[in-house]
Amino acid sequence: MSSTGATPDVTGPAAHRAVRYAKFTIGYNVVEGVIAVSAGAVAGAISLIGFGIDSGIEVAAATVVLVRLLAEIKGGEPDEAKERKALKFIALTFFALAAYVTVEGIRDLVADEKPDTSPVGIALTGLSIVVMPWLARVKRRAGLEMRSRLVVADAAETRLCAWLSVSTFAGLLAFAAFGWTWIDPVAGFVIAAFAIMEGREAWEGELVCDDGCDDGGADEDAGAGVGADEERENAGAGERVDGKGAPSGGRTSCPDNCR
Repeated sequence: MSSTGATPDVTGPAAHRAVRYAKFTIGYNVVEGVIAVSAGAVAGAISLIGFGIDSGIEVAAATVVLVRLLAEIKGGEPDEAKERKALKFIALTFFALAAYVTVEGIRDLVADEKPDTSPVGIALTGLSIVVMPWLARVKRRAGLEMRSRLVVADAAETRLCAWLSVSTFAGLLAFAAFGWTWIDPVAGFVIAAFAIMEGREAWEGELVCDDGCDDGGADEDAGAGVGADEERENAGAGERVDGKGAPSGGRTSCPDNCR
């Protein structure tokens, strides 16, 4: 078994599961984005509109990942230059989203504007709190099985989207329960912070795990079996070179480089 730094295994069932998860991500975020923007516009909720716009950006980012994954499965080479340009465009849209929700949030705080309660938005973000962590988990599992840093990175992106769902849900629920007019702009500022983080990752190409992607948790989880095998090999090697005779198991021969 190889580590995540080796060529990903794109021939097994894990790779095909990763494709299905990517397609599900795109489809779910399309529906989520349309509903969120519509409900946010009706209620005048900045955080919900920002959440919906972020869903649209996630669709674009997931599409870039899916295209590259399919190219690897088919044995072709993706166009790195086009991917870089696409990721930089996605980064700019994240920054534009951050600017929009920040300006609108400040304006609403100064004018003390009051949005309407959005039961649709509460239900939608509540559903995403359930769906997104599950999706991030199964994506990561598939990525570890196929030794793909790309899929593991995409899972981390989905996990970030799950946290965004939590912040938006908390803001909408708090406003519905307590009528705090300031909670929606503050939730919008949280979305802006997430958007800046995701924008920086997209701009630097970290979304597709190119140069300098940290294997970190992937190596830790995926390499457990490898570590055990290597430990057994090293133990066997120690027996062969300790100079105290033949190792157990009846072998008497020694490799040429044995000292």
